[in-house]
Amino acid sequence: MRAPATADNLSRPPVMADVARLAGVSHQTVSRVLNEHPNVRPLTRERVLAAIRELAYRPNAAARTLVTRRTHTLGVITTDTMLYGPTSMLYGFERAAHDAYFVSVVSLPALDRRSMLDAVDRFLGQGIEGIIVIATVDTAVAALAHVPPEVPLVAVGCGTRASVTSVAIDNAAGGAAATRHLLGLGHATVFHVAGPLSCLDAKERVDGWRQALREAGAPEPAVLAGDWSARSGYELGSLLAAGEPGLSAVFCGNDTMALGVIRALTERGVRVPGDVSVIGFDDVPEAGYYLPPLTTVRQDFGVLGRQALSTLVDRMSGAIPAGRRVRVAPELIVRASAAGPG
Repeated sequence: MRAPATADNLSRPPVMADVARLAGVSHQTVSRVLNEHPNVRPLTRERVLAAIRELAYRPNAAARTLVTRRTHTLGVITTDTMLYGPTSMLYGFERAAHDAYFVSVVSLPALDRRSMLDAVDRFLGQGIEGIIVIATVDTAVAALAHVPPEVPLVAVGCGTRASVTSVAIDNAAGGAAATRHLLGLGHATVFHVAGPLSCLDAKERVDGWRQALREAGAPEPAVLAGDWSARSGYELGSLLAAGEPGLSAVFCGNDTMALGVIRALTERGVRVPGDVSVIGFDDVPEAGYYLPPLTTVRQDFGVLGRQALSTLVDRMSGAIPAGRRVRVAPELIVRASAAGPG
């Protein structure tokens, strides 16, 4: 069990999360004490003040003046990943902010409660005007609930049901569009190779796929979950090719898994799209050069970045309340990998 921070065992200046741990209270409670909020019990207030004194914590004025103090710097909190979606979200936001703001990025091994609050504290201490969090997994969205509501913050890629201010691709609409396209070509049903179900975009693509099947009265095969990699697509494609009667159409949760599925099918003599149609999701730059060129669902990360910046600026100015949800519509890109049943 991690020992509470003390002035002696800290190798860096104390942050608000250290005060919360030592006092045995939440991050929000420390924030309320610092801002002289009346709804704090006297004994709790005294514990927090004692922890502040013990740690020699100096509250940074930026935490209370984010809206008016102009540093022209925005912060981005993300996780260590090379996956196409999160890295493209970061790039899209940086490009959108380029002309008006500096962007400072913190990349964390995991977006859990403690690391999220530490990163927010670090940004507040630097006078950051607003914060973007690329929150594509459920643990990251859960951690956001602990950030004080006065911090101008927008979550990106967090699905469509997160309770925080957010901007996200409408993944369910994209999954439904891909599935309806295959059903419209005449396929009796559509199998789904999904991303990891801890990822919010993967869950919502499953939701869209399932909704389209149910609306059409089509059979609903079991979901096969991969890990976004071509290897997992290949392994699941091999299972489909070996033992699924009636297989004629597959919707994949991303283009990389679709590449693996196509390879697995082709190795077993299954023609794409002559025997089985395949659709992906993302429209990676290479999608048009797959063999066959891949029908897929395009995420416009440029639009996502601009919407994220606009929403964050509105939060910083107080023009919109916390909890606003902005959705960006995806686009079905039709190429040669999907056709009618052979």
